Amino acid sequence: MTRDMRVQGTVAEGYEAVREEFTAVLTGELPEYEGQLAAYVRGRKVVDLWVGPDVTGESLYGVFSSTKGAAHLVVALLVQDGVLDLDKPVAHYWPEFAAAGKGAVTLRELLAHRAGLAGAASGLMPDEVADDRAIAARLAAQRPFWRPGAAFGYHALTVGALSGEVVLRATGRTIQELYEERVRAPYGLDFHLGLPEEHEGRFRSVQPMAPTPGQAALLAAEPPEPQSLHSIAFNRHAARPTDVQALPNSRAVRAKGPASVGGVASARGLAALYAAAVTGVDGRDALLTPDTVAEFGQVQSVGHDLVLRAFRVFAVGFQATAGAVYPFLGAGTIGHSGVGGSQAFADPRGGLAYGYTRRRFPFPGGPAAENERLVRAVHEAALAAG
Repeated sequence: MTRDMRVQGTVAEGYEAVREEFTAVLTGELPEYEGQLAAYVRGRKVVDLWVGPDVTGESLYGVFSSTKGAAHLVVALLVQDGVLDLDKPVAHYWPEFAAAGKGAVTLRELLAHRAGLAGAASGLMPDEVADDRAIAARLAAQRPFWRPGAAFGYHALTVGALSGEVVLRATGRTIQELYEERVRAPYGLDFHLGLPEEHEGRFRSVQPMAPTPGQAALLAAEPPEPQSLHSIAFNRHAARPTDVQALPNSRAVRAKGPASVGGVASARGLAALYAAAVTGVDGRDALLTPDTVAEFGQVQSVGHDLVLRAFRVFAVGFQATAGAVYPFLGAGTIGHSGVGGSQAFADPRGGLAYGYTRRRFPFPGGPAAENERLVRAVHEAALAAG
């Protein structure tokens, strides 16, 4: 390992094994690997590590769908305040949404990826992908791809735009504005839905996937059908198909912070978001009450995802991270991963909040495989520390 590839940062007493595991991860990665790992336990930062040439704990990465966790924390706050009701129809707040048989779709169903609006039937143009209002306007009139509530499928590029339109209609403010005012700024989080120009120098552009020959053969063996739900959900069927890997490299995406995929964060920011939500940080109270955390952590969709064509579990606006991904975590764990490898969650029973970022897009996409090792190491250290 070169000097530039030494793990930097700090761990609290009792978490030394986490540093060792993070170091061990590097042996299986490409020489130019860079990433960050952070964790809080009961509001105290216990892990703050990073590695890679020119990387610091303040470097910022595109976190893709980990953005959904930040956006839906805003929805959770509005439900907690009584401004939104999960069991009211979306059309109660947004009348145009009732078109084409969607009048009975509830906010709860929408947040659980059950609304049948996984993508735009005719495709989105590049400027629309970065624009939540444009996506919402397109989908309001669209017929669902399945009968709402009958099944579920990951709304990869659309769910944040749809929930964001509900927020806008109910409050007169965008989900990004409310996130900045109620979450990011008060807690000083390095997790942005709309990256200010002055922070551009800290952004690390996404590096494309670098599959091994065997991995490349697997990808080539199952090319996506252009009109499949999977292709529609990731806008690969559009006249100008979306290069999902490169989304955060667009300044328009970073600046607008679309609520499905446009967030920019450090691992510190990811972990601190969930710590602030569930346990509080630095002596400050948690943003969410235990009842709200339990409501949003309750499983809503479980089984075969029509878009991802695999077993998945979704809660309300979040992934049910414990049940399907890390079964050793506590029941009711809420979080969200990103297709570029990021992972973030809070385990309310253990008081654990976790954040991970990496620069290179992983094979085959989704939460990078090393998260399983790193999450387990942090979890075991937290258990041992009591």
